[in-house]
Amino acid sequence: MLWLALHFPAFPLEVFSRGTLAPEPLAVAEKQGSRACVVACNEAAMNDGVRPGMPVSAAQALVAGLIVRWRAPAAEQESLAGLAAWAGRFTPSVSLQPPDGLLLEIGGCLRLHRGLDRLLSKVKDGLSALGYAAIQACAPTPHGAWLLAKAGKGACIRDPTRLESVLATLPVGLLEQPLEVLDGLEMIGAHTLGECLRLPRAGLVRRFGRRLPDELERALGKAHDVRAFFVPPARFERRLELPAPVEAAEALLFAVRRLLPELEGYLVLHQSGVQQLELLCRHEDVPDTVVSIGFVQPVRDAGRMQLLLRETLGRTRLPEPVHAIVLKAQRILPVAAASGDLFQDAIQTGDGNLLLERLRARLGKEAVHGITPTADHRPELAWKPCEAGQGSSISGNAHRPLWLLPRPVSCRDGRLVLKSGPERIESGWWDGRGVARDYYVAQDRNGARLWVYCDRASGEWFVHGLFA
Repeated sequence: MLWLALHFPAFPLEVFSRGTLAPEPLAVAEKQGSRACVVACNEAAMNDGVRPGMPVSAAQALVAGLIVRWRAPAAEQESLAGLAAWAGRFTPSVSLQPPDGLLLEIGGCLRLHRGLDRLLSKVKDGLSALGYAAIQACAPTPHGAWLLAKAGKGACIRDPTRLESVLATLPVGLLEQPLEVLDGLEMIGAHTLGECLRLPRAGLVRRFGRRLPDELERALGKAHDVRAFFVPPARFERRLELPAPVEAAEALLFAVRRLLPELEGYLVLHQSGVQQLELLCRHEDVPDTVVSIGFVQPVRDAGRMQLLLRETLGRTRLPEPVHAIVLKAQRILPVAAASGDLFQDAIQTGDGNLLLERLRARLGKEAVHGITPTADHRPELAWKPCEAGQGSSISGNAHRPLWLLPRPVSCRDGRLVLKSGPERIESGWWDGRGVARDYYVAQDRNGARLWVYCDRASGEWFVHGLFA
């Protein structure tokens, strides 16, 4: 087995900062006893002198425009679950390591990703797109990989015989032990894991309890390390807090791009696709602005979702600034895996559904639809609208145009030349909309071909359609 550990050292900060490209000075604070202290800050704040551990009052006095957010453990837990769902695109065996880490069993999927180096590169690039920075480490045991990642070594150990020698150099402060145990180890001169391993196990148990030697043995693979794998929720809904209010809808696209890869990984893990998305824009004093997009068929590609959201956000006007966004996958449907054609012609790779979706995003869903025939001889009632992509084929008729006018127009210009006809249509007496018409193909003085008819009841002539 081979485990990949991902440690997010700036996780409390990234929960807030990843929603914007160039944030203002930002600090995350929490209560420590009777004081409120900075636990993390971004680069802009550090350039102004803010440091972790500094009292919040001192940081605010140092930087006038400092944005202070209180640490949100619930948001961190939700973000970690979102990362676990995203990581399902690489392996189904993902384990949470709260509060700021993930463990992925990757030994069985290296061939799928064409080797370890390619997999690590994909993970790094994917995390960057999500707005996270992680320290990666690999080891034959999950806890061994986690200790290496926490140490910041970024090591990759595949040989189990080398694991003990590498872990022996790590400080005991990385162990998940109570503070009194760590202090006790320091007092007896055991500063590294190697020095702990040289002590008799029975003596460690008598002095510190079984938890310490058990953890060391799990890290080395000498004891079983049973991990519960992450099970994604039945519905996808992710919230992202923005560091500062956003006034323009187009500016929300960057924050949305942080959430879409999480959705894509979630769909890959479920072997499903989404057919409808909702983006909720949270305001302070008015109801949410809801941005909805639909797809002709279920999709899971984040780039395609982003393209349609860009089209829709460009037409959206916000009543108030947005302080948070929520991405919801409304309709998730199974998608069968398909193999690509090895010799597929690039010209044939265009997706007609994408064109339909972009047109609907720009013009509105009601403006773009399919058509299906109905059993009626009257031209204006011979078809009805239907969902785009769901229409039935309509057989062509050389004597009828594809372009009908919204309603017939009285023909006052008598200089028309009748080219063919008549085609007599007499129908509709049963529903009160009866017609009795003789249709002709005509040509006007400019050479345009028109579809005209004579109303047999009144003798008047009307133009009903145009030929291309």
